[in-house]
Amino acid sequence: MKIGFDHEKYLQEQSKYILERVNNYQKLYLEFGGKLISDLHAKRVLPGFDEDAKIKLLQKLKDKVEIIICVYAGDIERNKIRGDLGITYDLEVLRTIDNFKFYGLEVNSVVITRYDEQPSATIFMNKLGRRGIKVYTHTSTKGYPTDVDTIVSDEGYGKNPYIETKKPIVVVTAPGPGNGKLSTCLNQLYHEYKRGNMAGYSKFETFPVWNIPLKHPLNVAYEAATVDLKDVNMIDSFHLDAYNEITINYNRDIESFPVLKRIIEKITGEESVYKSPTDMGVNRVGFGIIDDEIIKEASLQEIIRRYFKTACEYKKGYIDFEVLQRIQLIMNEMKLKEEDRVVVMPAREYARQIEEKSDNTEICPVAAIELENGTIITGKGSSLMCSTAAVILNAIKYYAKIDDSIHLISPVILEPILKLKRDTLKIRNSALNCQEVLTALSICAVTNQIAELTLKMLEKLNGCIAHSTTIIENNDEQTLRRLGIDITCDPIYSTDNLYYN
Repeated sequence: MKIGFDHEKYLQEQSKYILERVNNYQKLYLEFGGKLISDLHAKRVLPGFDEDAKIKLLQKLKDKVEIIICVYAGDIERNKIRGDLGITYDLEVLRTIDNFKFYGLEVNSVVITRYDEQPSATIFMNKLGRRGIKVYTHTSTKGYPTDVDTIVSDEGYGKNPYIETKKPIVVVTAPGPGNGKLSTCLNQLYHEYKRGNMAGYSKFETFPVWNIPLKHPLNVAYEAATVDLKDVNMIDSFHLDAYNEITINYNRDIESFPVLKRIIEKITGEESVYKSPTDMGVNRVGFGIIDDEIIKEASLQEIIRRYFKTACEYKKGYIDFEVLQRIQLIMNEMKLKEEDRVVVMPAREYARQIEEKSDNTEICPVAAIELENGTIITGKGSSLMCSTAAVILNAIKYYAKIDDSIHLISPVILEPILKLKRDTLKIRNSALNCQEVLTALSICAVTNQIAELTLKMLEKLNGCIAHSTTIIENNDEQTLRRLGIDITCDPIYSTDNLYYN
């Protein structure tokens, strides 16, 4: 993989800048947007970026950092799903706490925001409390967002409890947007000043990158990633007015800045040091870019990837047509086509060839994967296994230099699994998924040297891209993610079944 981003340089620059900011206060509340762990979007658009860079950054500062996690009660109540992992927000909070502990970072507490005694949120609070996790609840802030006098009073932020913290940097994070990170930071700021403490607020957002052009593919890729949120990158007019310098931010931060500035000034009783939304940020990711052309190409590919993801989400009914139209406009604006993703046409062409030779009217799913050397490998679905499992087997056989005619997995292993799924568990679509096939292969590897050799080739698939001619199951998507394979799908179901798909 060609590298366009210097990870170590970024870590040094970023940690230094955060420490410089915290030196101005007794305590800094740092709102962390985006993903702290497994930021695969950043990894894709910034080749060389460590997907866990932000958590490793906090690990470097762990003696000075503690963490508050926010989650909106309404998202718990309606079982909102984190799209990339396929888990609900309450489970994502649990996963995040475990990950912070793994990295040696202290989790202060969880805040249930806009809490109104929602039953599911109450159960979740009880679950956390009985596992020794401190839990606070915040109600909706009276007067928010325009009545600043009420917001900054005992009837506004004063009604919510103060969260006791002891370290100079308090990171406030959440499983997704709209979970109350900003309001929690400002609530704390209010209580700190009521106690006579000098506290500050800053924001950490990786994207958009403030010090590269507005229409740079890297910033456009951020718009593509947030089409459902209707985020639009804009020139920060406040920064331009204050410093005569062009910087980039996005619409929500720019629109909310005047009110946010007034709230901070009301809390502190003095003029804000921030003249613009850009001033509030501490992001230094732009300084880690070492090859702009590599970043541009990776970002264009990410836009295509987001297009396919959005098209599939529309097919599944998760988003409105307006969102699909917006990603189509972005594709047109950047002069991109579906076929610009190199694995798309080989997969579709192979599917077409199978269809021409077959009398069966059903769709035959096909997947294609591009290996590190540029070779394209394909695989087709069957009654035995799904197309993504087939393409993985074909790819690792290629790396192990095993003839395609050789079966890696013994029928003695496969037949009992198929029988269990079909006859005992009564699963109509009994074709083996990726995880099941790889489990079977690992069993064969105990006694079969060829299978053992081939299994070792799996690590070579990390960083590869793939495409499926049909929508794949969530289980297969997660398995491919764990292997480091970035897959897109055509927005087509493999069967007409509504449930047994």
